Amino acid sequence: MTAFVLTFFSLILCGSAVYCILILVAARNYLKIPPPRVAAASEPVSLIKPLFGADEGLEENLRSFFRQDYPALEILLAVNHATDPAAAVARRIMEEFPSVPAKLIITGESPRPNGKVFSLQHMLEHAKYEILVMADSDIRVTPEMTRVLVDEMHDPAIGLVTCPYRAIAGKSFWSNLEAIGMNTEFLGGVLVARLLSGMDFALGCTLAVRRSALDAAGGLAALQNYLAEDFMMGKLVAQSGSRVILSAYIIEHRIGSQSFSANFRHRLRWARSTRRSRPWGYVGEIFTNPLPLALLLLALAPRFWPLALVTIALRIAAAWAVAGSVLRDPLTARAFYLVPLQDIASFFTWIAGFFGNTIEWRGQRHVVLPNGMFQVKN
Repeated sequence: MTAFVLTFFSLILCGSAVYCILILVAARNYLKIPPPRVAAASEPVSLIKPLFGADEGLEENLRSFFRQDYPALEILLAVNHATDPAAAVARRIMEEFPSVPAKLIITGESPRPNGKVFSLQHMLEHAKYEILVMADSDIRVTPEMTRVLVDEMHDPAIGLVTCPYRAIAGKSFWSNLEAIGMNTEFLGGVLVARLLSGMDFALGCTLAVRRSALDAAGGLAALQNYLAEDFMMGKLVAQSGSRVILSAYIIEHRIGSQSFSANFRHRLRWARSTRRSRPWGYVGEIFTNPLPLALLLLALAPRFWPLALVTIALRIAAAWAVAGSVLRDPLTARAFYLVPLQDIASFFTWIAGFFGNTIEWRGQRHVVLPNGMFQVKN
């Protein structure tokens, strides 16, 4: 190997080592947040959930929201068509919990690329309250979730609270691998961003937002052409002057079971959308996944073993700080040996993300534009 290539590898691994140390510091900083407090019921809440298809575990996911220990709560659900299998599940759960104020809304087909935002807009028209909790269909929570989020919004300056999540895999091997990646890699980046610059973005799986803060940020209409509408919602709310915070409450993201091809398409969708919406941030992800490069350097230039081994050790420590200390993820604890394989899969997906701008989402092919917006491919 040439001196230039060796120097390049060494600099990348040094940068990665610094990043792993930042994860360790960021995880420790996050753990200093006071534990979730179950507050007395105060402000009423509109809980809105867009549905699309019968996700694996959908019935129990929905049931967990109908079991919220919060008296001043309404639940709004939306599907595009009455024939959507999720509609039957929703009706069944609503009949099971007749005392919970709930409504199922049929929206029709979305004229905009982001059908989720279209559903959210319809539910918002029916929502009665100032505090809105938005949660995806593949989320499962405990009964105190609403009380915790309302308590965290006690300061009127806080416009949005976004929840970190623990990915729960389905039965497939590829689902397990992706869940380990989410629980060891993704949240680490979120925590580092929080440490360095605060929260100026959101995670869309579950978040609580004040209607007034959302309106000040341009409302849902400002998000309807973005694929990562959650990220943009947090960004626009922060830019409009309201605070965005990361909740102490950790939700469960039930990602279901996927085949290799479906899992790869899912990974590639987010890689390409991230590259188009945050190009320099995407390039910088070379520092966030050091294990493949460390192994390659170790194989090609064994004399660099101290740097490679230190980087590998820091990656292992950072992965455990997130998955073990923060998320308390039993899957990662049980199958930690899969972290290297997941990191290699993530690395090759990152490379693939540099090529092409088309994605598959909700059964349609879309083109991701340079500004992070997307449109149906003709």
